[in-house]
Amino acid sequence: MKNWTKTPVTKQQIERLCNQHIQNKIKTLFGKDLSEQEEKYYTQILASIFLRRNIKEQKDILFYLEDDLRFQHNPFLFNSMEDAVERILQARDENEKVLIFGDKDVDGITSTTILYDYLKKIGIDISWRVPVNNDAYGLSIEAIDDFAAIEGSLIITVDCGISNINEINHANDLGIDVIVTDHHNAPEVLPDAIVILDPKTHDSGYPFSDISGAAVAYKLVSALRFANTDFYNAEICLFNISEDNENKCYNVDCLSIRNLTKVKELHEKIIPGKTSIYDLKLPYFLQGQLIYVWDAQKTKDILKEIFGSGIEFNLNDLKKDIVKMMPSLATKNVEDLKELSLIAKYIDEENTAINSLFNLYVTYCKRIIASKFSEDVIDEQKDLQLVAIAAIADIMPLQNENRIFVRKGIESIKKYKPRPGLLELFSKMRIDIEAITAKDLSWSLTPALNAAGRLGEADVAAKLLTSDNPQERESLAEQVYMFNEKRKQMVMDTYYLMHNKSEESLHENQEKLCLIIDKQINKGLTGNFAGKLMQEFGIPAIAISECEDMFVGSMRTCRGVIATDFLNQFGDFFINHGGHNFAAGFSFEKSKLEAFKQKIKEIVSKLELEEENSNISIDAEIPPQLLSPSTFRLLDIMEPFGSQNTELIVKSSGVRIAEATVVGKKEPFSLKLLIDCGKYKFPAIFWNEAQRLNRDIFIGESYDILYNMSRNHFNRMTNSQFEIIDIKANS
Repeated sequence: MKNWTKTPVTKQQIERLCNQHIQNKIKTLFGKDLSEQEEKYYTQILASIFLRRNIKEQKDILFYLEDDLRFQHNPFLFNSMEDAVERILQARDENEKVLIFGDKDVDGITSTTILYDYLKKIGIDISWRVPVNNDAYGLSIEAIDDFAAIEGSLIITVDCGISNINEINHANDLGIDVIVTDHHNAPEVLPDAIVILDPKTHDSGYPFSDISGAAVAYKLVSALRFANTDFYNAEICLFNISEDNENKCYNVDCLSIRNLTKVKELHEKIIPGKTSIYDLKLPYFLQGQLIYVWDAQKTKDILKEIFGSGIEFNLNDLKKDIVKMMPSLATKNVEDLKELSLIAKYIDEENTAINSLFNLYVTYCKRIIASKFSEDVIDEQKDLQLVAIAAIADIMPLQNENRIFVRKGIESIKKYKPRPGLLELFSKMRIDIEAITAKDLSWSLTPALNAAGRLGEADVAAKLLTSDNPQERESLAEQVYMFNEKRKQMVMDTYYLMHNKSEESLHENQEKLCLIIDKQINKGLTGNFAGKLMQEFGIPAIAISECEDMFVGSMRTCRGVIATDFLNQFGDFFINHGGHNFAAGFSFEKSKLEAFKQKIKEIVSKLELEEENSNISIDAEIPPQLLSPSTFRLLDIMEPFGSQNTELIVKSSGVRIAEATVVGKKEPFSLKLLIDCGKYKFPAIFWNEAQRLNRDIFIGESYDILYNMSRNHFNRMTNSQFEIIDIKANS
C-alpha cells in the first residue's frame, strides 16, 4: 500500500510567494471570466505547488511563468566563447578545412546538425563525422588522421571531447586545433584544446551547468550570429547620475558591457564643491568606451553644474534610439524604468536604475538584431527544435533555461512545422504534430533517432537531419524507422535471454547492483538494456558487451548513485569513460575482465543506496466542486514535464465513480472511468487495474483519488482527463 503524503505549507509562505507575476500568469491563462475568488484560489494553488517542489526563488519561478527567449542565458557568459568565435571566423577567412565530430546519440546528432548548418551557411569548408559500426565513444585517432590526410586544420567536437586527452594531444602534434564543445562531467585534468566550452568545467563562467550538448552547440551558433552584428565586441558603458537630496550628493553608476554581458561596474559619490573630477575613478573607467545615458541633455546639464563647462563628456542618448522602437517610454525618466523592467523583478540583484537600463539596452539590441537579421530568427527556430529534442533525449533537468528550449522548440514544431529531416520522420512514425508534448517526444521520436546510433548507423540519422534532398530524406527516414523497430525487438529478445542471469547477478552483488556481461548483448544497446534492468529491479545496472578486442559497457543509475563517480573509482583502468550523473559509458581491454569484476565487488561492498520511497508526494489538493476544464490550464504553466519536473499529482476527495469499463486487448487490463465531481464529470483512465472493479472499486460509490491531469488528443479533438495513480475509500 502506498502512502499519500503532502508537504505542509503555511498560509504565510503562500502569501509571501503569491506575487504579481503568479497572479498575472493566472489572469492571462484563465481569461477574463475568472472571478476574483477563483483568481485568488488558483494563484494560491500555483504558489503551493511551487513551494512543495522547492521552487521558491523568483529566478527559478521565472522559467515556469515566462518563455520568451530573452530570458535564456547569454552565450558570452561562457568565459571562452569569444575565443571560440574568433577561431572559427579565422577558419572562415583563411579558407581552412573544418571538421565537426559528434557523438552517435540524439544529442550528438542534433549538435552536429546545428553547428554544421550554420558553418556551411557562412561559407566554411565544413564536414562532419560521427562514430559508426564499432567506433568507440568520442573523438578517435583514426578520425584525426583521416582529417590530417586532407590537410584539415580545425576540429570542433560536439557532445564529446572533454575526456579525449590523448586524442587531442595527437591532433596538436599534427598541427590541428581542437575546440571542445561538450556538456559531460569534466575530468580533473582537462584536454589541451585551444578552447573548451563545457558548462560543467569549474571555470566555464556559465550560470547553468545542466544543458545538453546540442544547447552548447546552439550557444556557439548564437554567438557566431551575434558576431555578424555591429554590437559584437563593442565597448559600451551605461552611465547614470542621480541626485541624493538626503546626503546632499550625486550618485554615479557606470556599467561596462561587452557582447551584451556585464564586464565591470563603478559606483561613486560626488559632493558638489568638494569632489574634484581628479579625485574620481570615473574618467579612467569611461576611457575607450561608447557612453550611453538615458536623456543625454539632462545628464550633461547635471555634469556641467557639478564640474563646470571646462570638462566635456561625450554622451550618446539611448532614450532617443529606444523611443523610436518603444514610443510608450517617451515620457519615462530613468527611475521609471525600474518599475517597467520585468526581468529585474525576477533576478536576484538590486533593482537599480543602472540594472534596469542594462536590461532595457539588451532587449533593445535583440530587437534591432531580430529586425535586421530575420533569416537568422527563422534558422534559430529550426535549431530550437533540435535543442528541445536533445534536452528530452539526454534527460536534461527541465528547469532553468531548458524549460525555454523545450517549450519554444515544441512551439516551433507546431507553428512552423518540423524542420527537414524531422518532418519526414514525424510523417513516417505518424506523430500528431498538433498534439505533441515533451512526454510524447521522449516515447516516440527520440528512441527512433537514438536507434540509428545504437545499431552503429549514427551517420544515417545525421544525414537525415543535414540532407538538402527531399527524396534522400524520405529514404533515410524509412531506414531510421526500421532501425527503431529492430532495436525494440533486440532489446526484448536480450531481456528474455538474460533474465535468469540478471537475477543471479542481484544475489552476487548484495541486491545493490545488477551486472550483466555477455557477448550476446549488442554493443549499441547496452544503455537500453541497462536502463531496462534498472527500472525492473530499482537498483543501478551495468550491461557489458564483448567486442573483438575489448569490453564495452553502459551504466544507468538511481537511488543516489552518481554514474561518473562510480566509474571514477576505477582510476585509469578504462580505455575511455564518461557521462552524466545517471548514465555513463566505458570500455576496457579484454585482459582486464577479472580485475574489473574484482573491483566491482570491492565497490559494491561499500556502496550505499538511498531507500526507495514508497510515498506518493501530493502537489495540490483540489476539492471536486472547484474542478473545471479551466483547472487543466495549470498544465500550461508546469509543462514540459520530465526529469526533475515530474507530472503534477493532484488529490481530490469525495468524488463519485459514475461509470466504469474494462478496456485493453491483453492483460493486465485497465479501467476507463467517469469521475463525477459535481458540476463537471471527467473521463479517467486507471492503467492495469481492471481487477479492482467490483473488488474495492464500485460504480456509484465515493472515493479519494490521486491523479495526473492530462489532455487526450484524438481525431483533432482535445479532451481533459485524469490519469489515476491511486484510489482509496473516501475517508
